[in-house]
Amino acid sequence: MQRTLTAKRNMPGSANHLEQTVLVFQGGGALGAYQAGVYEALHEAGVEPDWIIGTSIGAINACLIAGNAPDKRLPRLREFWQRMAHKALWHQSSAWPLLSQTLSYWNTLSHGIPAFFEPNHRAFWGAHVHLGPDDAGYYSTAPLEGTLQELVDVSLVNQCKPRLTVGAAHVRTSRMHYFDSRDMPIGIRHVMASGALPPAFPGVRIDGELYWDGGILSNTPTEVIFEERPRRNSLIFAVHMWNPVGPEPETIWEVLHRQKDIQYSSRVATHIARQLETHRLRHVIRELLPHIPEEARQTESVRALASWGCPTHMHVVRLLAPRLGNEDHTKDVDFSPSGIRQRWEAGYDNAKKAIQQAPWEGEFDPLEGVILHEVQNEASIRTVAAAPRATAPEGFRSQPAG
Repeated sequence: MQRTLTAKRNMPGSANHLEQTVLVFQGGGALGAYQAGVYEALHEAGVEPDWIIGTSIGAINACLIAGNAPDKRLPRLREFWQRMAHKALWHQSSAWPLLSQTLSYWNTLSHGIPAFFEPNHRAFWGAHVHLGPDDAGYYSTAPLEGTLQELVDVSLVNQCKPRLTVGAAHVRTSRMHYFDSRDMPIGIRHVMASGALPPAFPGVRIDGELYWDGGILSNTPTEVIFEERPRRNSLIFAVHMWNPVGPEPETIWEVLHRQKDIQYSSRVATHIARQLETHRLRHVIRELLPHIPEEARQTESVRALASWGCPTHMHVVRLLAPRLGNEDHTKDVDFSPSGIRQRWEAGYDNAKKAIQQAPWEGEFDPLEGVILHEVQNEASIRTVAAAPRATAPEGFRSQPAG
């Protein structure tokens, strides 16, 4: 039976109820196994999403969930990631982990992943070889299309239970475009477009227009929820795989790793901080409205200004994939069985902890429209709001956003 996650009723500042549960999945290649683990914990708790938003590998995981009945979602995710697991021709050595990692990386680049991508040999003839816009990539993703056709029921995707939104970059205009099952039929090609990361993969054509991986513009597509009309009280699990915080690099190898984390974390901290403040201002407008004389409230100009107010509460539970030992800038192509297993287990553990502690059930300042809850470590989660009044259950730490 599906469990409904609700905030405590009749508490000042808490939503009367959370109307929807949303999953937001970043792009990140092999790191996407972490997202599968998060879903497993939710599924185990009887929590099925009402809406899933994904980019790149996040779009692929999202369509595997949306395109299957609840009892088949986890088996389909497991089947997909089992197919993704790289079948190495050697035993990984614990004595030489960096060597094993390097050999696995080059083997993937040389041969691809049979169920995902395969080399486009013409592309390796030279950078100026004319391939055409639909084939301009070092690899073909035709195997992925076949895999998804086997594992995803498109008719279920378009029942919109859950709603599916996938982000892609429009090549000609460099604008982000979201394909949404609420507004249009979604097929495998839309998901493929969301994961067409250049120059590795060629663009995917939808309705005559070419699209690339949405991660090159917005790898953390939470703006879709915040810009939704009408807004709804929401519990949002934002599953992030690229760490926005890290040490200063000391070698070129470390520079490549840190640069990738920064690029694909997509300004997570500043984006959420901006939403915290924006939604607080919407709540301020709503709180001010009763202090305006009734006669003035009925004028067209004041009604227009009042429309900027908003009563909704959005609890964002941010789950960040931990760093694994010896990981580097090649981690997004680490399709080794051990890498997939470790990331899956980490996602499961973090999401299970969040569900058990349920920080969204605390008491919060009524002016706060967006409240952020972050897994800090194995023992705690911190709750962040734009004002220091927010409180959370035992085991959580609250502090003002800064």
